[in-house]
Amino acid sequence: MTESRVPRRRRYLVCEPRHFAVQYAINPWMHPDAPVDVGRAQAQWQTLMDVYRDHGHTVETVAPVPGLPDMVFAANAAVVVGGRVLGSLFHAPERRPESVPYEAWFKAAGYDVYHPESVCEGEGDFVPAGRWILAGTGFRTTREAHREAQEFLGVPVIGLTLVDPYFYHLDTALFVLDEGGDGSDGNIVYYPEAFSPGSREVLARLYPDAVIATRQDAMAFGLNSVSDGRHVFVAPGATDLIARLTERGYVPVPVDLSEFQKAGGGIKCCTQEIRS
Repeated sequence: MTESRVPRRRRYLVCEPRHFAVQYAINPWMHPDAPVDVGRAQAQWQTLMDVYRDHGHTVETVAPVPGLPDMVFAANAAVVVGGRVLGSLFHAPERRPESVPYEAWFKAAGYDVYHPESVCEGEGDFVPAGRWILAGTGFRTTREAHREAQEFLGVPVIGLTLVDPYFYHLDTALFVLDEGGDGSDGNIVYYPEAFSPGSREVLARLYPDAVIATRQDAMAFGLNSVSDGRHVFVAPGATDLIARLTERGYVPVPVDLSEFQKAGGGIKCCTQEIRS
């Protein structure tokens, strides 16, 4: 069964955690009085980069900027679909300056970049899923940003409401296993209780064969994972999820990013996918 899963090479944009710290609290995971081991964070991040490259993926970097401790969370800076870049307008004032270096990187690389007018937090709340984009709201990205994304990217956007503050971004409660194709809509993993009742119904209709995660999986940042269609780069603490993925024929690749959980981030938060 495992052989039926075919990986697709990806291109990722990342940012070294040279200035990573928890200096403020903008989600329930963040506690400024809890120290961050920057050296350990650097080592964990480098391991993730090495693992990506070992699996055939391309990794490109944005230079970190002093005074922007959350810049390591590259996924929040944009969403890229078909070579179009929808930038970010962060909810928290502390993070808004992060948009500048990321948008500058994309423009220098020749991409068409749109800076949103509404609060919009990139792949944190926009999850491209083949024929459509799943989009979160409730804590950060606004519904108006969903409209902006659809107009700029030209892809149908399906809005989902998040209701649990521990899962403040969509990418903490859901990830795409494969995008589908040849008439298939692909598949996802998600934690139902992170969503409003109506959003749960939508997901159940769209993905009747989805992998359902437990709260333990979700609290271990197991839903903040990255899949290339075969390999799933996942937090090692999500043990039930790892077992379920293996049963479905995927190959879990555990990578410990526990130091970043102190800021409410994990593997996907550190990984921006460039979809040219």
